Amino acid sequence: MSTTDSPGSPDNEPTRARRRAAAGQTAGRTAGPGLLAGAPGLAQPRSWRSIGIDAAVLALLLTLGVLGFHNVFGGDPRYLVAGIGGVLLGLALALGCAWYRLGLLATATAGLVTYLVLGSTFAAPTEAIAGFLPSLESLRTVLTGFIFAWKDILTVAAPVGVSGGMLVVPFLGSLTAALLAGTLAWRTRGLCWAALPVTALFILGIAFGTNAPTLPLLRGVLLVAAAVAWLAWRHHAARTGGLAGGAGLSQAEPAARRASTMRRAGLAAGVLAVATAATALASPALTADEDRKVLRDVVVPPVDLYDYPSPLMNFRQYVKDKSEETLFTVRGLPAGERVRLAALDTYDGVVYNVNPESGGNYAPVGDASSLGTLTGDRESVELDFSVGDYTGVWLPAGGQLNGVAMAGPRAKEVGGSLYYNEDSETALATSYIRPEDTYSVNVTFPEQPEDGRLAQDGFARLSLPEPDQVPPIIATKANELAGDATEPIEQVRQLERALHENGFFSNGKEDEARSLSGHGAGRITALLDAEQMIGDDEQYAVAMALMARQLGMPARVVMGFYPDPAKERTAADPVEIKGKDVHAWVEVAFENAGWVAFDPTPDKDNEPTPPQQQPKSTPKPQVLQPPPPPQEPAELPPDSAPEPQDAEQNDKGFWEQWGWLFTVVGVALIPVIVLMIPLLLIAWLKLRRRKRRASEGLPSTRVSGGWSEVVSLAMDMGATAAPRATRREHAAELAEAFPSASGTTTLLARRADAAVFGRGEPTEVQVRQYWETVDKSLEEMSAGAGFWKRQRAKYSLRSLLADVRSRMAKRRAAAPGMLRAGGAEAPRKVESPGRQQDEGVDGTWRQD
Repeated sequence: MSTTDSPGSPDNEPTRARRRAAAGQTAGRTAGPGLLAGAPGLAQPRSWRSIGIDAAVLALLLTLGVLGFHNVFGGDPRYLVAGIGGVLLGLALALGCAWYRLGLLATATAGLVTYLVLGSTFAAPTEAIAGFLPSLESLRTVLTGFIFAWKDILTVAAPVGVSGGMLVVPFLGSLTAALLAGTLAWRTRGLCWAALPVTALFILGIAFGTNAPTLPLLRGVLLVAAAVAWLAWRHHAARTGGLAGGAGLSQAEPAARRASTMRRAGLAAGVLAVATAATALASPALTADEDRKVLRDVVVPPVDLYDYPSPLMNFRQYVKDKSEETLFTVRGLPAGERVRLAALDTYDGVVYNVNPESGGNYAPVGDASSLGTLTGDRESVELDFSVGDYTGVWLPAGGQLNGVAMAGPRAKEVGGSLYYNEDSETALATSYIRPEDTYSVNVTFPEQPEDGRLAQDGFARLSLPEPDQVPPIIATKANELAGDATEPIEQVRQLERALHENGFFSNGKEDEARSLSGHGAGRITALLDAEQMIGDDEQYAVAMALMARQLGMPARVVMGFYPDPAKERTAADPVEIKGKDVHAWVEVAFENAGWVAFDPTPDKDNEPTPPQQQPKSTPKPQVLQPPPPPQEPAELPPDSAPEPQDAEQNDKGFWEQWGWLFTVVGVALIPVIVLMIPLLLIAWLKLRRRKRRASEGLPSTRVSGGWSEVVSLAMDMGATAAPRATRREHAAELAEAFPSASGTTTLLARRADAAVFGRGEPTEVQVRQYWETVDKSLEEMSAGAGFWKRQRAKYSLRSLLADVRSRMAKRRAAAPGMLRAGGAEAPRKVESPGRQQDEGVDGTWRQD
């Protein structure tokens, strides 16, 4: 063995290894201020190649999370600019902070400054000057959006648009996730920590998205595949030194290196294939039969449908009072199409209304020019409305509402109060539509499929509120009119034909047959139980909808307007919609065709046959009878019977009269009781401790317990003392903390020392007198504090926790002695009056 290879040689293997490490560190330091050299907090030196791979993979994974907002913004590319911009800025910021070795606080401050400076460009482009320069409005949007944008994006109907701070969510979310992911990837030793912010952004896109996910299978597979491959590469590079660009295996063993590389690559490919296949199979299996739930489904917007009555209640008002009044003028309405007002889906025995529980589905409109989701291949139509004598909360539109553009002096007011329900395809304005308002809507009118096509479809499976207080005749008539029809479309047609062909039309005007208004249970019973069914759209539509619901069909009543279809016109002709053009019809949902309209109302010229006139009888003249003679008033016994109201109250028991009050009070006190339970428990533990100190053990032990009671109160009131000090030293400290009780605490300390260290035991009288002095000292200590400080001390846990620590310390200290002695050691007296104390007496103060 040569000299250079000997263990003591300066050029032996350990020395050469140290030299190579020092050379590598020197080279790393020349590359930059700290990143490549392994700055404090970095797992190991990084090469530019490894940093580039990390940044590319993180950018891809984070972009997959940003795509979760696609349907929320209706595919508007500006959300991608905000999200991807946040990803790139966050990764660049993480790299810069790692390069200059900035701490946690400095990194967070840099992220906040980046958000404020560039937020106008990415998060508020519509408010910024020229789309990227900060303005007062854009800065206000960025600052307020930091807090309120998360709620706004959930309570605004999708697509939410890009104004009003909506882009704050994808920009701030991606910026924060990228900054955290880059920091964790480049400044921590853990290989998997960087995947947490990536997963968080992916979940954020799901939670703040819509019920319709964006490429869920593709995004999920790419997320798992890329993340697994990246983490596997990082793990391999960390073991072989690849993160710093060095070779892990010796250059003298190329065959072994190639074999190891192939083995690891094959294993990684197998794991990646299994993870990809599992993701592809699990995604549809987990969501096959379940509705997708997102946060916007549980966040209730501030619209209360209880505040707005059913528009169907005003049906006869349009017919009689505004028959010839122009409600609004519409331009662009195709021939044969209808203007929808509201879809009504619940019945309570009095009125058919919009289900108030569906108020959560009426979300505030963010981008009014883009509503709903375009489906099918039917072309959209632009309708222009000029409001005349119409006033109401419901927005007249038609078909599937794709967008609204308000105009006129009230455009901003009405546009800011719009709510939209995609399920019913109707919108409402809480500021009300009023005369002289103008607006345009983009709609897609639904296709009216043929019966042959509907015969192949069943009814759609929808969750509609069950009708309440339905008259019994509905079930009887539904089964009778449906007959033996088995096909879904044939059952609906049977109901429609029976009402349309056998009924008679009347609006109840002066020159028409008598027809009462309304559609309550009594009016519907009178319609179906009469020899001649007489009514208008209001009664026939409600009757058919109730019978359809009775047979299990998903049906609803729709109120709207359409002109006389007999009049020829073109779509370019303006149409004046008058009160006489009001109509109501029924829509039934089919599996593949959606909601299909049916008209059960008879034709207007189908008037009832008036009953034959019966001859009038000539009454005989009546003879005026003389008045009866006056009678003496009868003497009645004293009225001892209680008043009807008093009798009713006396019949009720005490609980029937006042039970509601006790129930309300009890429910209101539940939170108070829950909050009081811990306080009551603390008070009980302190009372139990006082009783134990005053009654258990030898007289000297009970005297020591009295002193411990003083010490416990001092601790609960915030006093501190040096550990392992004597009672007299503690008394001096308490005298400074509680000057009003200085004399009493000093006296108690001397008497406790005399009882514990003196010869013999104190008498019961002395113990009782000592505790009386203790109570006096406690009162003096509390007297100098305010009310709230006394209450805090009463329910403080400081002394109780100190007792627990003291007992645990004594058990640890006594354990060796107990093992040696073979049992528990009894408390013993210590005669020395120095700093030693009774080893068996409570040492709470000494242990603190």
